[in-house]
Amino acid sequence: MPTRPLSPHLSVYRMSRYTLATSIGNRVTGVALSVGLLLLVYWLIALAGGPPSYAHAMRVLASPPVKLIYAALILCFCYHLVAGLRHLVWDTGHGLERAQAQRSAWVVSAVSVLLALLILYRVFAGGVHAP
Repeated sequence: MPTRPLSPHLSVYRMSRYTLATSIGNRVTGVALSVGLLLLVYWLIALAGGPPSYAHAMRVLASPPVKLIYAALILCFCYHLVAGLRHLVWDTGHGLERAQAQRSAWVVSAVSVLLALLILYRVFAGGVHAP
């Protein structure tokens, strides 16, 4: 039986390092967000467990190490969101040229960091308060 080439194959496409880096970053942030859902599940289980377990969970979830995890998750969310929007633009057939892809990689990185900083400022320094 003759060996047939895989299509599309890496030999067909030449990925630039910017496109490759942003693609890997998008996948890594997606995995990080999936793992970060464990914090939400922990909070929901504590909420269902009654006042004592909820009070304990709130002490854990308000600790400084967990706040660092929140900050990392916010950055991951912003990056994943902006990179996803970039992929939606690519699905329309726009921005696929090498120079455009390189420029959009820088835009994805810059916009995601700025958006994350804005959210982090609003949450931690600006003081989002529960009603």
